[in-house]
Amino acid sequence: MRREVHHIERESYKILRSLVDLSHLGPLSRAVAERVVHASADLEYAGSLVLDERSLRRGHEALRMGTPIVADVEMVAAGITAREAMCFVTDERAKELAGERRITRSAAGFRVAFEEVGRGAVWVVGNAPTALFELVQSGMDPALVVGLPVGFVGAAESKAALARSSLPAVANVGAKGGSAVAAAALNALLYYEEEQIDSINGR
Repeated sequence: MRREVHHIERESYKILRSLVDLSHLGPLSRAVAERVVHASADLEYAGSLVLDERSLRRGHEALRMGTPIVADVEMVAAGITAREAMCFVTDERAKELAGERRITRSAAGFRVAFEEVGRGAVWVVGNAPTALFELVQSGMDPALVVGLPVGFVGAAESKAALARSSLPAVANVGAKGGSAVAAAALNALLYYEEEQIDSINGR
């Protein structure tokens, strides 16, 4: 089922494109950057996002093939609108593991997810730096990591660790991020073909 784009959203993108030039980016990178800026109304993301077209192509292809999507928290999962995302933060196994290992529920949720989905999934982090650290240190082979946690404790550091890991990723520099931003980056890939068709048809 095609997503109906409201005229207000179209007008918002028109304004966005008048304020910032993202034409130097590859097509998938531009789609992600535009949707993140749109979701946040924060033009700073145009300069702080770390985007790699090859990584985005890998993630996009994996999503087209139906690879699992894992989110760090329910708010991120709820924001991913075109596909169901898995989230284990409230799973009883994560609760028990967090208590046993003295780690956060988000980190424990990712440990549970490792066993459930195996290699090749798309991982989306918008809230918990500890979950992103857990993923970077796990030795997993993800199709893509959307690493955009927010906060003053560990967020910038976890994204720097992601950059050093050479995992295929979308991230940004600094403390900014959040559930809406992370979900927006993932949605940009999920809606990419549909929006290209709309653009060609002048919608």
